[in-house]
Amino acid sequence: MSDLGGLRVDLLTREYPPEVYGGAGVHVEYLARELRRLADVRVHCFGAPRSEAGVTAYAEPAGLTGANAALRTMGVDLEMAAGCAGADVVHSHTWYANFAGHTAKLLHGVPHVVTAHSLEPLRPWKAEQLGGGYALSSWCERTAFEAADAIIAVSAGMRRDVLTAYPGVHPDRVRVVYNGIDTAQYAPDHSTDVLDRLGIDGSRPSVVYVGRVTRQKGLPHLLRAARELPADTQLVLLAGAPDTPEIAAEVEGLVAELRANRSGVIWVAEMLPKPEVIQVLTHATVFVCPSVYEPMGIVNLEAMACETAVVATATGGIPEVVAAGETGLLVPIEQAADGSGTPLDPARFEADLAAALNELLADPARTAAFGKAGRRRAVEHFSWDAIAEQTAELYRSLR
Repeated sequence: MSDLGGLRVDLLTREYPPEVYGGAGVHVEYLARELRRLADVRVHCFGAPRSEAGVTAYAEPAGLTGANAALRTMGVDLEMAAGCAGADVVHSHTWYANFAGHTAKLLHGVPHVVTAHSLEPLRPWKAEQLGGGYALSSWCERTAFEAADAIIAVSAGMRRDVLTAYPGVHPDRVRVVYNGIDTAQYAPDHSTDVLDRLGIDGSRPSVVYVGRVTRQKGLPHLLRAARELPADTQLVLLAGAPDTPEIAAEVEGLVAELRANRSGVIWVAEMLPKPEVIQVLTHATVFVCPSVYEPMGIVNLEAMACETAVVATATGGIPEVVAAGETGLLVPIEQAADGSGTPLDPARFEADLAAALNELLADPARTAAFGKAGRRRAVEHFSWDAIAEQTAELYRSLR
């Protein structure tokens, strides 16, 4: 790997360890690690102070206490932009930091790179979460994307979405660089201490879900599909951080209904450390990703790296990760054209999801083969060193 000749790159993100709750935070963690081999990397993030060298965290401005959440985010972004003085390139991740990147570009006269992990126009349900702040989050993202010097899409599907949502963006400015996976860290762990503590029975088959409780992740669809799973199959939900009280209540009700009719429904609402998640993934018979909107779905890669077969929705960038019939099964979905990802026929989608899960649960040999192939695919196509080099090459092109 060739270096960037002392180039200073400032990565701007809401999430950074130990405060990580989604795929974007995982992405920035590993991208920063690999880019440090090539450049002077500084990280600007939200939250409590970090002890890691080169990482600066920003608390919400005291004067915005109690204000709309999107407005508080913009306040943090202004302080982050000020902190980017001296950068040669700023690189923002998600709308939470896009306004910081755009402001830093204008203030310091440096190129701004945006990575598109998701798009606000394709998440209209966030109006439930942010109220009037959704207009602000959408404005922050649109302004940053339309003015960015380059946009990285984490999949070809995301690139299509960017160009559709923002027709003012020239296609030449949007490049595909996939998310990656650390296959040394995400590797099979056949120990059982975590399973024992969580009450997962290693002698019974299990379907495992890992993700937030949010509309885009499709958890209510999975819970309805789970009514059709074999009686001996456990459903393990590593699911927390609900977006709204409404979806939290919906999920709680569906879980209670399942528990009233079957055993082995295990819901872990707190965020588990990575090693514990890895052990749960390793022992899963099938990993399930029922998302209705997923630019790439890094969690599928994490499961594949643990040698676990995947059943996932054929939407967004997921088909670029999960090789249908080789590393798992893809569930077809017809979706509303309003950007929400809402299934046009939810009952059909849920029935197809249940059928795909049952197909693999009934064929352990095929499921095991899918798991082995999944790890090979993760190792061969989604390494972080290659992704960092592609990102560095983009920085070079902007100099």
